[in-house]
Amino acid sequence: MRLQDIRSLAAFPKPARSVTERLSRQLHSVEDVRKRAERRLPRSIFDYIEGGSEDEVSLRRNRACFDDWAFVPKWGAIKNFSLDSTLLGAPVAMPLTLSPTGGTRLFHSGGEISVARAARDAGLPYGLAHLSTTTMEKVSAATPGLRRWFNLEPITDKRELQAVLERVKNAGYEAIMVNVDVRAIGHRERDYRNGFTAPPSIKPKTVLEGALHPRWALGFLTHEAIAFPNLDEHEPAGPLASSPDMWRTLLDGAYEATDWDDLAEIRARWQGRMIIKGCVNPADVVRAASLGIDAVQVSNHGGRQLDHMASPLDVLPEIVQAAAGRIEIIIDGGIRRGSDVVKALALGADACAIGRPYLYGLAAANQAGVAHILSLFAAEMKRTMMLLGVSSIDELRTEGKSLIRHRASHHTTTEKSNQR
Repeated sequence: MRLQDIRSLAAFPKPARSVTERLSRQLHSVEDVRKRAERRLPRSIFDYIEGGSEDEVSLRRNRACFDDWAFVPKWGAIKNFSLDSTLLGAPVAMPLTLSPTGGTRLFHSGGEISVARAARDAGLPYGLAHLSTTTMEKVSAATPGLRRWFNLEPITDKRELQAVLERVKNAGYEAIMVNVDVRAIGHRERDYRNGFTAPPSIKPKTVLEGALHPRWALGFLTHEAIAFPNLDEHEPAGPLASSPDMWRTLLDGAYEATDWDDLAEIRARWQGRMIIKGCVNPADVVRAASLGIDAVQVSNHGGRQLDHMASPLDVLPEIVQAAAGRIEIIIDGGIRRGSDVVKALALGADACAIGRPYLYGLAAANQAGVAHILSLFAAEMKRTMMLLGVSSIDELRTEGKSLIRHRASHHTTTEKSNQR
């Protein structure tokens, strides 16, 4: 081969003009972003994102169950393709939400505000955790135009409940999400082995991990201390406190006695949309619908609470049947690809929610990293739907059952056919 032929084949890419362009060139999946986040974070902090409870069977099952479903594409023209959908009566750019996560500024100093801005720019709702590290008011002020949901821990004291609900309403949140799977805190053994605490305490191991991850340490040390300001009834007037008494109360399972009457009380006092988060039992979904609750987030808390718990995808078909269209269904747990979202929608979900994936993005590259994760999901959903022969979310929901097969069902059918 002549030198001039070699020159004509050589391709030298121009330098990336932005962080967004650099991420799109280097990180092609959620897994790629996860690996970048793992390098950026101290081990104890990364394990706090990654870990589940006890033997982490629920955690592994959440991911594995998506492999049990296979696509059966149809042939036909793709016309006017769109990911647009609606959720809780308002439009979304795609049927995906950003689920609430506690302690978000642990992973990058940009924290909840960076995540919320990425969600707003992508046209998606964002759920702010009760145990967030930024006040609900600051998140609201920083994200005009965002569909904001607030994740509320159950509160049995009626005076305190009313004060918190008024604070949430005044801060501009359209919906509340009430946790129903935190009657006790899961036994998260990675955290115990790492000596992890929240808020973090400075120990010799912490100093060493910080030295090995100077970019993370600089952000951690040069910003306000990690605290949980939304645990108070009112917006803190001074420096943020860590609310240790309230934190201990939550960890001690103070809400273990809450029941459906408490949810009915919240429903009666809150005039906006209401979601309960943490259901996997079809009977609970039926009960929620009877109370006028607008949606359930089918969830096992990312495998972080009860181990050996059913995966949300495992129970989704049964829940959809029980709900009978009376209540909207959001599903989370193990979602790492746009194709996972497509499978859940084909099985009857109204939307999916992600937590760990956007935290990987935040740790890897702040707001740009979260935006990159959301763009990956959008691109993968579009590609999957087009290869399935589906042009819209409505079409996917209508024809979904004909486009997907469970592996066990396929094997059973094949075996019966071979026996004939």
